[in-house]
Amino acid sequence: MPAGPLAQLGIAIASCSNYPFGFFNAYEIIANDADIDFVLHLGDYLYEYGADGWGAAEGAAIGRAHAPAHEIVSLQDYRERHAQYKTDLGSRLMHAAHPLISTWDDHESTNNPWLGGAQNHQPDTEGDWRTRRDASLQAYFEWMPVRDPEPGLSRAELWRHFSFGDLASLTTLETRHTGRSEQIDYGDHLEAIDNEADRDRFLQDILGDSSRSLLSADMETFLANSLTRSLSESQPWRLIGNQIPVARTHVPDVANRLEQEAGRRYDSLPDSHRLFSRLGQLDLPLYLDTWDGYPAARERFYQRCSAAGASDLIVLTGDSHAFWANELFNDSGRRMGVELGTAGITSPGDFEDYGPDGAAAFDRLVAEHNREVTWTDCTHRGFVKLVLTPDSATADYVVVDNVRSRQYGSSVLRSVDIVRRDGSLAFS
Repeated sequence: MPAGPLAQLGIAIASCSNYPFGFFNAYEIIANDADIDFVLHLGDYLYEYGADGWGAAEGAAIGRAHAPAHEIVSLQDYRERHAQYKTDLGSRLMHAAHPLISTWDDHESTNNPWLGGAQNHQPDTEGDWRTRRDASLQAYFEWMPVRDPEPGLSRAELWRHFSFGDLASLTTLETRHTGRSEQIDYGDHLEAIDNEADRDRFLQDILGDSSRSLLSADMETFLANSLTRSLSESQPWRLIGNQIPVARTHVPDVANRLEQEAGRRYDSLPDSHRLFSRLGQLDLPLYLDTWDGYPAARERFYQRCSAAGASDLIVLTGDSHAFWANELFNDSGRRMGVELGTAGITSPGDFEDYGPDGAAAFDRLVAEHNREVTWTDCTHRGFVKLVLTPDSATADYVVVDNVRSRQYGSSVLRSVDIVRRDGSLAFS
């Protein structure tokens, strides 16, 4: 790590590279950018599904089916999948050009894990969860540029602190395997929510259960110590490498607004999106696997940061396959900083079935409906480029126009400047 005065730091923020869904062209763009000092990969570097799973049709059409052909479960399976992903030209170029700071999200093991299991793990047919998890982590340490754990730490305890001279610090979180309570499933609760009072009870008593955790106690202590260290060194920027969206993001009233915004009848949308109609009618969170599913844990995170003297965070986020520019507030309405969310390298956005106009309208409605969301985009692939100097922070949302072949172009979809406001950070 650089020491002493540092005039500029350039970071490429990436996540969600799914081999069957396309070529990792965004990685090649990153490789060719001389202003980038390192790549921060926030997880879903690979996916666990078999050749007949998510992305099967897309992968078959372009000759990028998953190997091995079955869902990966064993150590050898995970090794083979890592090897396959490393064959992509964009991946090879990126790794050759820049150092990588990486952390996992869920799919490096399987979809939506928690301390006791995972949504996409079936013990009856796939064996013991801990055995599978440990195999996935071993393969990750074998194939990714990460150091072995320090003495006394397990592989799962992948939390780290990086210091970049007198300019910035980066603390990476672990939100999957060391502290996470089981996710709440709307399917278990939505039928019982008929009115505002039911909704409030769900938000306060079930989602808001203070015993539910996302970070381990040791992770929270490490975070506080890292922020204290950064402040003691008078670094102007404190970055948090985080897998899942932090900002409060509730669903707008899609059913009543989408036709007005985009001329698209809601009843013409796929059945899989009817859930969002109900969530919008009740003003409920968009996702429950994110920090929105753990609001008490989010507030503890903010409290630990504030107690360390850090209410000026730049949170860097992956997972959602969408771009985000969010301003963060704690439960008391105090600013805590900003969140830059990156789209997938190839993984598609959840609302592309709305069509270009419908998806754009949905993005506008989400930003309009949520105080913390200043802008979002769910239709593009790409990455976020963050450039820091002692006095400025600018983020470019870089998009690639094609992942279905090696012929592509790129552009900057949007740029945002981060400024100091009210003892915290905001967008200008």
